[in-house]
Amino acid sequence: MDQLNETLQPQPRRRRRRGLIALLLTLSVGTIGAGVFSLAIFTDTDTATGAFSTGTVDIATTPTALFTVTGMLPGDSGSANLTVANNGTAQLRYAMTSVSTNADAKALRDQLQLSIKAGACPGAGAALYSGALNGALFGSPTQGAQAGDRNLASGTSEQLCFAWSLALATGNAYQNATTTATFTFAAEQTTNNP
Repeated sequence: MDQLNETLQPQPRRRRRRGLIALLLTLSVGTIGAGVFSLAIFTDTDTATGAFSTGTVDIATTPTALFTVTGMLPGDSGSANLTVANNGTAQLRYAMTSVSTNADAKALRDQLQLSIKAGACPGAGAALYSGALNGALFGSPTQGAQAGDRNLASGTSEQLCFAWSLALATGNAYQNATTTATFTFAAEQTTNNP
C-alpha cells in the first residue's frame, strides 16, 4: 500500500504543473491577442505651421551729390533740396551728422555757414541746424529717441533744405581753398525702441 501511495502522489503534482503551464500559456496568448487588437484602431494627425519674417529699416537720400560749388567768392550763397525717404517696412527715426575735410589746412569748412530746415527750399519748417559747415548735425545717432531726431513712417519721405553761404568778410587767406562735406543719416526702428 505504501508503494501504491508513493506512485500516486507524483501524478497530482504533474497535473498541477500541467495546469499551471496551460494557464500561463492561455494568459500569454490572451496578452498577445490584446496587443494585436490595440494596434488596429483608427488614428489621425494634423499640423499647423508658423511663418515668420522680419521688417526692414532702410533710409535713402537723394541726390547723392547735394552740392558741387566751384569759383565761390565771399558773399556767395546757395541752397539745395535733399529728399530723405523711408524705403523700409518699419517706421524709423533718423539723425544726421557730418564731417568736413581740411586737406589744404586753410579751414574753409569753418568759414562756410550752413542751415538746414524742414521742407523744400527755402524751407518752410523749423531750423534743424544753423552754424558752421564743419560739424553740422541734428538729432543723435545714439540708440533711442534723442532730441532733434526726425521720424518717418514706412514708405514716406520728406524734403530738407540745405542752404550755404560764405561770409562777405572772408579774407584773402581763403583763396583757392577747398573742402568736402559728408552728411551721414543714421536710422533706427522706433517700435520697441523708446
